[in-house]
Amino acid sequence: MTPMMKQYFDLKSKHPDAIMLFRCGDFYETYSEDAVAAAEILGITLTKRANGQAKTVEMAGFPHHALDTYLPKLIRAGRRVAICDQLEDPKTTKKLVKRGITELVTPGVAISDNVLSYKENNFLAAIHFGKTACGVAFLDISTGEFLTAEGNTDYIEKLLTNFSPKEVLFERGRKPMFEGNFGSKYFTFELDDWIFTESSAREKLLKHFETKNLKGFGVEALKNGIIAAGAILQYLDMTQHTQISHITSLARIEEDRYVRLDRFTIRSLELIQSMNEGGSSLLDVIDHTISPMGARMLKRWMVFPLKDIAPINERLDVVEYFFREPDFKDFIEEKLHLIGDLERIISKAAVGRISPREVVQLKVALQAIEPIKNACLNADNQSLHRIGEKLNLCADIRERIAREITNDPPLMLNKGGVIAQGVNAELDELRQIAYSGKDYLLQIQQRESELTGIPSLKIAYNNVFGYYIEVRNTHKDKVPAEWIRKQTLVNAERYITQELKEYEEKILGAEDKIAILETQIYTQLVQELANYITDIQVNAYEIAQLDCLLSFASTARANRYIRPVVADDNVLDIKQGRHPVIEKQLPPGEPYIANDVYLDTETQQIIIITGPNMAGKSALLRQTALITLMAQIGCFVPAESAHIGLVDKIFTRVGASDNISVGESTFMVEMNEAADILNNLSPRSLVLFDELGRGTSTYDGISIAWAIVEHIHEHKKARARTLFATHYHELNDMEAQFPRIKNYNVSVKEIDNKVIFLRKLERGGSEHSFGIHVAKMAGMPKTIVKRADEILHQLEKENRQEGLSATATTEKKTGKKMISASRQDGLQLSFFQLDDPVLCQIRDEILHLDVNNLTPLEALNKLNEIKKIVRGK
Repeated sequence: MTPMMKQYFDLKSKHPDAIMLFRCGDFYETYSEDAVAAAEILGITLTKRANGQAKTVEMAGFPHHALDTYLPKLIRAGRRVAICDQLEDPKTTKKLVKRGITELVTPGVAISDNVLSYKENNFLAAIHFGKTACGVAFLDISTGEFLTAEGNTDYIEKLLTNFSPKEVLFERGRKPMFEGNFGSKYFTFELDDWIFTESSAREKLLKHFETKNLKGFGVEALKNGIIAAGAILQYLDMTQHTQISHITSLARIEEDRYVRLDRFTIRSLELIQSMNEGGSSLLDVIDHTISPMGARMLKRWMVFPLKDIAPINERLDVVEYFFREPDFKDFIEEKLHLIGDLERIISKAAVGRISPREVVQLKVALQAIEPIKNACLNADNQSLHRIGEKLNLCADIRERIAREITNDPPLMLNKGGVIAQGVNAELDELRQIAYSGKDYLLQIQQRESELTGIPSLKIAYNNVFGYYIEVRNTHKDKVPAEWIRKQTLVNAERYITQELKEYEEKILGAEDKIAILETQIYTQLVQELANYITDIQVNAYEIAQLDCLLSFASTARANRYIRPVVADDNVLDIKQGRHPVIEKQLPPGEPYIANDVYLDTETQQIIIITGPNMAGKSALLRQTALITLMAQIGCFVPAESAHIGLVDKIFTRVGASDNISVGESTFMVEMNEAADILNNLSPRSLVLFDELGRGTSTYDGISIAWAIVEHIHEHKKARARTLFATHYHELNDMEAQFPRIKNYNVSVKEIDNKVIFLRKLERGGSEHSFGIHVAKMAGMPKTIVKRADEILHQLEKENRQEGLSATATTEKKTGKKMISASRQDGLQLSFFQLDDPVLCQIRDEILHLDVNNLTPLEALNKLNEIKKIVRGK
């Protein structure tokens, strides 16, 4: 093996799982398996390199200046990358150049703009599986945000969904436990068990924050959370990210402050991204943020709605002020465009990777903050006034940047021309020499010509003795005695002077000295910036808040939203509510059919909505949840009026999807989601059920749906406001038996055997599904539609006869006149009003179940018993 390849493999052994970029002169090279992987990911040529005694090794490489192009591709492909640089100048050594790994870049630890998305955080997470609870910590090294929490695995899963970390750390050997609880969709890395100890973690945190305890951060009692947070800091050490002065605090994620949204709800309401390719999410509709910090904060607000009235109303007050004062709004908007990514720029200053242009952008941002601060202080709004008070002008550093850095510096420091004129006298002189050499020589030439009276005197340069003065022989008697003769020509003589020799030394070393001086001055400025990290992070936070609220005001004005009334009660009263996403996707000129929804816990707790497919039941459910959520993040809502009684949890069971990858059927997924809802309900919750029970037989589905609705109605701890959309018309019978259940339907008109969807919510149940009409509208072949219609009529006829026969038989046996079990039109039989003994037995089995004390296994066994009864029938 050649010495260089031996050096490579020695360094590679430190991080065997990472692709190592090995600096060779002007190239970064990869070898062996790394080269094969890099060539495939980056689309670069795979070649071979000699490796001693007639052996070769695979090689792929790219120019060192293209690192910012190729590194992001490797990270986005989910690879860890070890960057190995030359630690000495190859010109200064005749031996093998000393090399070392200067950084380990992973998906969760990235600072480069080319890797990061400006609209979202790049979180690294760590999970600690404790004995009684699970600890989690999140760090975005690009912004300095550091958060921790602990709780059961369901809560941790919710946080992982909301924060979407790019990389998750956990203890070696815990992969089955991690994937069993959180799935396999995350990029993960395992760390040694000693890292996940409280003593190690606490010591790491206290050393970093330079405190005696963690009480000041409010996390002292979160032992598992502390362990997870300590593991993250340890990982930063391992990946050689040691300049982390911008990580100034560790914040606790307070579960009690936010509305609970589980991952099913976030997905089915399409808050962050649409489930359909090319579709829009709620975030797409309401995100009019200007700054990257605002965009990231808004995404966080979306998945963490507030459940405390005071801060919600503070946000709504600011949105209303923007709405009411368009000139103020336009002024703030104009200034926000100047600010840029304040959060990530100051983080780059902390790690010493801030470019001259970013320093100038920081100055521009700080200049824009001054008028924003003054405007907020003069605004007639307490929240804006508070924001104004918290904004820091950082005048000293702002003025220093303006004084020391040129207005339009190059992107890279080594290009020169970064430091302004007048900052350093030596630098100015060196520039004068390096870039104005000819002028300076002409000045000397003119001066010496005048002093000596030699009109033909010339200054020139050659490689033998540098700069010289040439004097023709006719004037050589005028040459001063201190000039030193260096060369005699036929018609002239050449001399050097002390001044010329000094100038020569200056001009030849000027460019090198300029680079050194500029680097020194720039480094001192960046070090000074580090003293302003906390102040600038506060500015970034306050500006992000302003940006989010400004975005809400822009959305409200553009889409005709109104301010909701958020109250501490259980009334949900939405007048003429609209779906914020669907209304934006309608063809021009087509109005969205708005609807009223009223729910409370005293008179109308549960609404059962029936109606045909495509009538708009799902849209109505989703818009109710979205309007509630929008109100509780402080946004105006699409309605004529909205009274939102505070919600503590929003649950949805919308749509059916198989989870075949983990062996779960549609029905199992439905039951898992429904069980999660029922186990976590409270009277403050909002629950949306859409077509529950479609994954099983009709009787099973009706039984489960009925039992769930009954539980929500009857159980004091579960008395949640509920919208229940269903095709099971039998559930309409519940209105007569339960006082707070009301039937509604989404209306349609049938004219000349054609269906017109009115999409209007009306009082009363519906009997007809119009499935065949929908199939016709979808373009189903006419022969199939016609045959389906024939079969439907045949089944209806048989169903009616069976119903009449069953009624007649029972009347004959009992001698009593009975109410027909079939509906008035005889199309559907009511499962719960038939006097068939077998069906009565099933009904009794369900009604006498104690749902609160039933284990999942007992529930499955009971369901199996009911199935046997049905088969016996």
